[in-house]
Amino acid sequence: MRKAIVGIVMAVVLVGGCAPLDASDLGLETPGREAQAGGKGDGGGTNPLDNPDGTKPGLAPITSEQDKKAARDLIEQVTTKGRGTKTGYDRDKFGYAWADNADDIPLARNGCDTRNDILQRDGQDMKFRDGSNCVVVEMKIFDPYTETTITWRKEAASKVQIDHIMPLSYDWQMGASRWSDAKRKQISNDPLNLLAVDGSMNASKGDSGPATWLPPTRRIRCSYAVRFAQVALKYELPVTAPDKQAMLDQCA
Repeated sequence: MRKAIVGIVMAVVLVGGCAPLDASDLGLETPGREAQAGGKGDGGGTNPLDNPDGTKPGLAPITSEQDKKAARDLIEQVTTKGRGTKTGYDRDKFGYAWADNADDIPLARNGCDTRNDILQRDGQDMKFRDGSNCVVVEMKIFDPYTETTITWRKEAASKVQIDHIMPLSYDWQMGASRWSDAKRKQISNDPLNLLAVDGSMNASKGDSGPATWLPPTRRIRCSYAVRFAQVALKYELPVTAPDKQAMLDQCA
């Protein structure tokens, strides 16, 4: 029946002398990786499978079966263990906030602090402080966690916060307590681990893993799980078994 319908449509096109239709016009999926807009601030975002270093803007949903399989294959590589103790954890153990001098990560040592780097990566319609090409004072940004566009001004800075996809306290409990200061500064400022989001979402997450906190927008959850896995793999950190299962479930 499906082939017959397609044949009828194509016959009508040929008789009528119209331009030929492609597969999307017929409602058919084309093979290969799904296309993503990649736009900033408008909900386009970037498929995390196409953004392994975190330098491209935002976070786009993963929807095709091909990409979901690739996502599950990636998550399966993450090792598991139980959470360690939080004893000794302090935010300052990961360097002062938004340091520009972390080694061997994208966007570092460019004269602009990490927070402003991420705002510029993910935002649009930006205005800068007079005399600066770094300090953002106004912009629009699309929050993938809530699928809302936020108009942000620096006077209300906490309205948009920078989420550590893999929270620093979680890192500490999963092995970062034994790292050097330099490595902890890396994961704290690595754009792969950072996303500009609605401030209340970041606050509600705390140091939760995917088993206990996920973005409220369901269609972004597989992408969130992939980013969590990408950070874990890059820094050779395990996750808890319930967190890994929750990550796999989002891409089922």
